[in-house]
Amino acid sequence: MKAALIQMNSGSDKAANLAKAQALIEHAIAQDQPDWISLPEVFDFMGGSRDDKRNAAEFFPDGPAYRLMQSLAKKHSVFIHAGSILEKRVGEDRLANTSVAFNRAGEEVARYSKIHLFDITGPNGQSYRESASFMPGDAVVTYDCEGITIGCAICYDLRFPALFQALMDRGAQMIALPSAFTLHTGKDHWDVLCRARAIETETFFCAAAQTGTFYQGQEARHTYGHSLIADPWGVVIARMADGEGHVSAQIDLTRLTQVRAMIPVAQHKVKLG
Repeated sequence: MKAALIQMNSGSDKAANLAKAQALIEHAIAQDQPDWISLPEVFDFMGGSRDDKRNAAEFFPDGPAYRLMQSLAKKHSVFIHAGSILEKRVGEDRLANTSVAFNRAGEEVARYSKIHLFDITGPNGQSYRESASFMPGDAVVTYDCEGITIGCAICYDLRFPALFQALMDRGAQMIALPSAFTLHTGKDHWDVLCRARAIETETFFCAAAQTGTFYQGQEARHTYGHSLIADPWGVVIARMADGEGHVSAQIDLTRLTQVRAMIPVAQHKVKLG
């Protein structure tokens, strides 16, 4: 299977973001003919106020981002892991940060809402309070992609290895991590954490990222980019730097089998506590 990651610099114009996502997906298809494509976290809308986010969010399956990804998957006969989309839910004031995966027929095959919310103060003093606008998910999610089991996670989830062990226990062979990692945390932690999660789960790790600057009100904020695919040995087999575009690589289950035979981590796991 060939996987492709889309790297974007989304902003607070939803229509423009969706048009850009479509153009980048179709360019990746024309160039590389991938079987599976992932977008980054909140590809549909970044920045703005809490009210702006709510106004941009959508109910599934009726919203424009959901429908666009569904139609592109069907039109091009490709799996699309729709990064994450701002999702409204009936009776809820806060939003969900939700990945949706579609198969080649445009059918929804998975839905995952981000479990760990990004409430931190960065090394540059900027404060992030994702829980002010979002509610956490509570389900561990995998899906089948023509014989490959794909596990779902989003951005800040990367720092919580228990989730990835749970995905491993559910048979994940590849993990999708759409992200909008900050520049200041990304430059020190992105590569090492992505590679660590690949090594400890012995999976292919596919992390599509936001890149560049967006605005939270009048405040400029910066994302790290560097979308990457790591193999089960932790070797980065595809990587972007800055800027928008795509990167792709082959997902070879023979490599996964070799790594798991050399170091059979799953067989050596001990239940603690």
